[in-house]
Amino acid sequence: MEGITGMNDMSRVVEADRAHVWHHLVNHKQFETADPRVIVEGKGLRVWDARGKEYLDAVSGAVWTVNVGYGRESIANVVRDQLVKMNYFAGVGGSIPGALFAEKLISKMPGMSRVYYSNSGSEANEKVYKMVRQLSHRVHGGKKWKILYRERDYHGTTIGALATSGQAERAMQYGPYPDGFVMVPHCLEYRKQWDVENYGERAADAIEEVILREGPDTVGAIVLEPVTAGGGVIVPPKGYWERVQEICKKYNILLHIDEVVCGVGRTGVWFGYQNYGIKPDFVTMAKGVASGYAAISCTVTTEEVFDMFKNDAADPLSYFRDISTFGGCTSGPAAALENMRIIEDENLLDNTLRMGKRTIDSLNALMEKHKVIGDVRGAGLFCGAELVADRKSKEPMDEKKVAAVVADCNAQGVIIGMTNRSLPGLNNTLCLSPALIATADDIDEITGAIDKALTKVFG
Repeated sequence: MEGITGMNDMSRVVEADRAHVWHHLVNHKQFETADPRVIVEGKGLRVWDARGKEYLDAVSGAVWTVNVGYGRESIANVVRDQLVKMNYFAGVGGSIPGALFAEKLISKMPGMSRVYYSNSGSEANEKVYKMVRQLSHRVHGGKKWKILYRERDYHGTTIGALATSGQAERAMQYGPYPDGFVMVPHCLEYRKQWDVENYGERAADAIEEVILREGPDTVGAIVLEPVTAGGGVIVPPKGYWERVQEICKKYNILLHIDEVVCGVGRTGVWFGYQNYGIKPDFVTMAKGVASGYAAISCTVTTEEVFDMFKNDAADPLSYFRDISTFGGCTSGPAAALENMRIIEDENLLDNTLRMGKRTIDSLNALMEKHKVIGDVRGAGLFCGAELVADRKSKEPMDEKKVAAVVADCNAQGVIIGMTNRSLPGLNNTLCLSPALIATADDIDEITGAIDKALTKVFG
């Protein structure tokens, strides 16, 4: 049987894909007239498709994942060596890479203590929801079972995770959802709901208003992205996080930070919440943990949370009775250890801050040139430009025109992203998240392509 490495008939590959693969987030009607894109090779920030076309990937695998870039032989080698030695054992037992990566990870997260492995961001978040619900029974007599989430944030694709989706188009047609998940207002100052000077504090106070409406004794946790990702690259305004932390302490509400996108260097620090002095009870992560070289996600907790699940002889069901089959794979933590070493040894956090500033500066320069850019925002190599039909009214740009900008960049050989099928009437933000190894030339090529695309689409 012909192996993958020996495959050179790319026409066959494309046709096999068209005939049998169900792609993510794609309306397959388009493949009746166009070939599916099959990516066959990557190196650094560059990828090549089955037809040989080269692209600069400005979104790290389309979903903010390949933080250290493509073609890292050292990660592939440690994964290969680990799989030959010991590939898998259920999470009821331990492994060498599992223990060592947990130790390394916790060293980057002061105040956190325990790591629970699974295989996707959605699953990592589900673990927290289960923990909160179990604590409701174990500690709070059936109270404090509700979980708050924020408008425009996103936490995964499972039914439970979609119940905490602040992106209406992601959740449409998949309900009804389980009870006990309650939305709080967004904190995007560009589209602020309250005309006040201290908008950040006011947006946080809106969370307290929801808590009081629901009843503080019913609310167990709140889940928030440190920087909202697919909801429009929203950097929380000044004063927001300090007030959120105060509110959580006041009402004994567990703080869950979803770092699936922002984690492992994306914002220029190890974790996005560390930009704001937050002390969370839960932190979840996936995507960049192993840069896509192996599947892994982590649910990280404090020792205080962990202690609440230690077995009580009077209650044999008191421990966390959960399993993630592929949380027992050793390839994930092995890849993650090497991924973290690369970030450290190559000083990629510093590079992320430098190249992130260059990106924001370049986008701001484009805003001076193109009146369709209404707002530029971001943190590290996680940047967005919101397109508008009118700057004064802030009327969102028509989604088809935003998609046309993305398509033109793609035709130039630069892959960028946009808010997509997420927010009714507000899928108008261009999204950039190149690998943390990006150079000044890479950033200039990305923003140069956007400049040309904006000129072509809007004149």
